[in-house]
Amino acid sequence: MNLIYLVLAMAAVTYIPRMVPLVILKNVRLPRYLNRFMTFIPYAALGALIFPGVITSTGSGHMGAGIIGCLTAILLAWLETNLIFVIAGGILGAFLVSVLF
Repeated sequence: MNLIYLVLAMAAVTYIPRMVPLVILKNVRLPRYLNRFMTFIPYAALGALIFPGVITSTGSGHMGAGIIGCLTAILLAWLETNLIFVIAGGILGAFLVSVLF
């Protein structure tokens, strides 16, 4: 029974901070420049989450392999290839650099 209370408390703790700004700020209009700035936050957060994994993914001796793999994936994404090919290309690029060098 204590576990059910714990799950309910955790749900409330995560739901309330998300719900309160939506209720309080629903009629607030942000200036155009601030609204534009806010659209870039998800990309910055994603980059901050991915970058440490890039440099540590291939081990301490092969940091360059992770960076080459990342650059390969960026190039493939910029060329608008399928997401599967972007992922596979990044993995293949890191693998080839770690095997060859």
